[in-house]
Amino acid sequence: MTDEQEEHDGPPVESVGTAVYTVPTDAPEGDGTLTWNSTTLVLVTVRSGGTTGFGYTYGAPATAQVVSGLLADVVTGRCALDVPGANEAMSRAVRNAGRPGLVAGAISAVDLALWDLKARLLDLPLVRLLGACRAEVPVYGSGGFTTYDAGQQERQLRHWVEEQGIPRVKIKIGESWGSAPWRDAERVTAARRAIGDTTDLYVDANGGYSRKQAVRVAAHLASQGVTWFEEPVSSDDLTGLAHIRAAVTPDVTAGEYGYTLPYFGHMLRADAVDCLQADATRCGGLTVWLRAAALAEAAGLELSGHCAPHVHAHAAAAVPNLRHLEWFHDHVRIENLLFDGALDPAGGTIRPAADGAPGHGLTLRADLAEQYRTG
Repeated sequence: MTDEQEEHDGPPVESVGTAVYTVPTDAPEGDGTLTWNSTTLVLVTVRSGGTTGFGYTYGAPATAQVVSGLLADVVTGRCALDVPGANEAMSRAVRNAGRPGLVAGAISAVDLALWDLKARLLDLPLVRLLGACRAEVPVYGSGGFTTYDAGQQERQLRHWVEEQGIPRVKIKIGESWGSAPWRDAERVTAARRAIGDTTDLYVDANGGYSRKQAVRVAAHLASQGVTWFEEPVSSDDLTGLAHIRAAVTPDVTAGEYGYTLPYFGHMLRADAVDCLQADATRCGGLTVWLRAAALAEAAGLELSGHCAPHVHAHAAAAVPNLRHLEWFHDHVRIENLLFDGALDPAGGTIRPAADGAPGHGLTLRADLAEQYRTG
């Protein structure tokens, strides 16, 4: 046996499975450029020696077909402890299928499942396997959909601030591709009135504005003490983001649509953001998310985890330059519904337990989840 074989000797991945769950929203949801009434979670399970790990992504049901058709054979038989090696093998295997988008979500879900499996095989909480630099991970309440009326928005904001003690919240603006800036302004003003002066207020336009429009809108945002202006224009418009960043008071942020590590490198070199965002369910799992955090740290910037807070919690505790995680209403509701072991954001932080259950600490509520299964 060679040294290389010995290095990778260990329990093999024996099987890879998928399940698709589609959960209706509790009310119509929308942002600056899209509306929806359900959300689909694609779950991946990986097994080795009687131990099962799982991960997931949010996206199209066809993600499951990518896992079974392109990735399962690549991962099966590999050492279950060699997660970065499996990640690289998957990335190489999808060259002709195209990495960004749905395929990246599939890779991410498998990677997340492999990290969970590794931690469970070692009987460690994932936060201990990765190595924590903090016990508490800050979160911000996120929702405030453009489809909400004034009462819905106020109730949601007050729930986060007054009932859960979260000191930072975000609403959606840029309604209908930026065609209703007056309503955006009214909703921002109403949000500030609802949360008071001591809570941080963030907004997310989801790329709905033009460059000059975003600068004009930012004047009102500044008057309301908004400190976070997410995707004022498309995150593909790095030049536009950089110009807006130089012209406005709030921090300009983007990165949730980063499907590869080079994407984050391009964004940082363009001086496009004040805080980099990355989503482990899209960018290639925790393997790539942690690398994106390192890129941001090298550039002197902080990182914020986009959506799916329970996917990010343990890794976020290991990142020295973390700003916060997004406590996204839609995903929080689904993760609390489908899984046992969900975390509590009381006081504005979540606390992945270093002495808790192995892996990410979640358990699928299989009987309950079955009613939402679509694949």
